[in-house]
Amino acid sequence: MKKTVILLLLVLSTKGYSQFAKSMFSKDPIINLENWQKQRLYFGYYLGFNSFDFKFDYKNPGPDVQVKKTTGFNVGVVADLRLQEYINLRFEPGLYYTKRDLYYPNMALEKDYLREVNSTYIHFPLLLKFSSLRTGNIRPYLVGGMSATLNLSSNSKSQDDNFEGKFRVKPWTAAYEIGFGIDIFSEYFIFSPSIRGMFGITDELIRDNPAKGPSPWTDNIDSMKSRAILINFTFH
Repeated sequence: MKKTVILLLLVLSTKGYSQFAKSMFSKDPIINLENWQKQRLYFGYYLGFNSFDFKFDYKNPGPDVQVKKTTGFNVGVVADLRLQEYINLRFEPGLYYTKRDLYYPNMALEKDYLREVNSTYIHFPLLLKFSSLRTGNIRPYLVGGMSATLNLSSNSKSQDDNFEGKFRVKPWTAAYEIGFGIDIFSEYFIFSPSIRGMFGITDELIRDNPAKGPSPWTDNIDSMKSRAILINFTFH
């Protein structure tokens, strides 16, 4: 009985794989969701990962601030407006969580040389999607645009600063984004993995209070801008 069940499962899985291969990669594939891309407006959602960094510019030569990156996660929704056959306007608001550790090598004490920057972002990207000609059930695309981000963990209203161990950043920042992806049309939905780079264009550092004296954490920093790699898995 057990051998019969295993044999049946092998036959079904082989049949399913052959149908998927014919649908996606054969010379004459079955075209899934043929009229989907003709819709004027459609929606979706995404899950993904991120890796955020900081780009520092300094006023004077000196020890660089070292950034230890971690892998965060993304979740959000997608609204896609078709402008013409190969160009779409996309709005992808989402929640992004990330963490960065900043190390100041010129500090002697551990409480001074380490600053943890936990960030919970509400991300608002407005993007243009440039799609290629669809080939079977595959359609690559390029995407790029601008984004604004609200940092819910910015500590911007705190009266404490690095002298009390509190690292502060501005709540709103702006960036540009560019990347690529691929639409894979299955029988019931579109799976769209993508990878993007995000590059901050506004300084987000809040300087320490000058009344407390010279700050070894912020005085030599001319600008601090976020940059990130974003990997999203979108479902329409």
